[in-house]
Amino acid sequence: MHPMVKRFLVVAVGLFVLAPALVRAQSAGAAQKGPPPALVQVDEARQISMAPTIWLPGTVVSRDDARVAAEVEGRLVEVLEVGTRVETGTLIARVDDTELGIEKAETEAMVLREQAKKRFAEQEYKRMRDLAGKGLVTKSRLDQALAERAAADGEWRAAVARLRRAEDRVARTTIRAPFSGVIAKRYRRTGERVATGDEVIRLVSPESLEAQVRIPPSSLPHVILGSEIRVQANPSLTTAMVRSVVPVGDDRSRLYEVRLKLSELLWPAGTNVRVAVPTARPKQVVAVPRDALVLRQHGVSVFRVGQDGKAQLIPVTTGLAEGEMIEVDGDIQPGDRVVTRGGERLRPGQSLRIMPPA
Repeated sequence: MHPMVKRFLVVAVGLFVLAPALVRAQSAGAAQKGPPPALVQVDEARQISMAPTIWLPGTVVSRDDARVAAEVEGRLVEVLEVGTRVETGTLIARVDDTELGIEKAETEAMVLREQAKKRFAEQEYKRMRDLAGKGLVTKSRLDQALAERAAADGEWRAAVARLRRAEDRVARTTIRAPFSGVIAKRYRRTGERVATGDEVIRLVSPESLEAQVRIPPSSLPHVILGSEIRVQANPSLTTAMVRSVVPVGDDRSRLYEVRLKLSELLWPAGTNVRVAVPTARPKQVVAVPRDALVLRQHGVSVFRVGQDGKAQLIPVTTGLAEGEMIEVDGDIQPGDRVVTRGGERLRPGQSLRIMPPA
């Protein structure tokens, strides 16, 4: 046999003998090494206060929303346009004051006349008093002068009061903004005649906004003044403080009005919102972020980070939910780190590499 052929046969036989041992060694090393660490994000389980809620429709309203009316009768000569922003005291409408101006001038003349009568009666009384001291007039004549002086003074005071009323009516021909806001609607236009009490303008403040919701009697004991309630209008979600509860139900709907002070001015007045109204007293629960839940065929679980840095699959049952947090019942304690990102393909016992929080 040729030497080269003999050497090739020896090498082939050796590889055939050693191949199973090499395969077993590689398999043992792979099993000992295991899958590579999984890159995950984690968050902590927390003990928080939660209450069962129902979502009810509500509306964003302004605390300062007034229908400003005319205070005197007359023809409108000026009305500001819808959308105009005004400050407190700004003229927003004006009624023609020609007739009232004439009435004021007549009253001023009446005051001057009564003032002259009062002055004459005062001087007449002084003369009668001097003459009575000298015995030249009777006491009844002095009493008459005193009465005439008092009557003249009364007529003058009445004329002054009528003048003040005329001046007030003239001043009321100018309709001014009772607060800062935006003219939301005009009920009357320039040139139209209005009577006392006719609505002219709707003025709304876009800053002093709150949410209004009507709740059923079953929720009334659980809505506490000063507590916070979630308010949502897609896509925004915020919290609002219970500012007032009106404990008088509507005659038809039997619902009770609740006003919520919004922490943020996210929506304009008139926006439809949804309000999470509690239906029972709050209770302390252990909650985790919703993203920590793992939904599989065998049920709901959570991956917890063990002390050895490996993933532990913990079965849980869910309960109340509030925002991004959800109640869990299982072997989860407050402070436990749970996987919130990267758990889709995670396996129990797998090593973890934790990413820093975003």
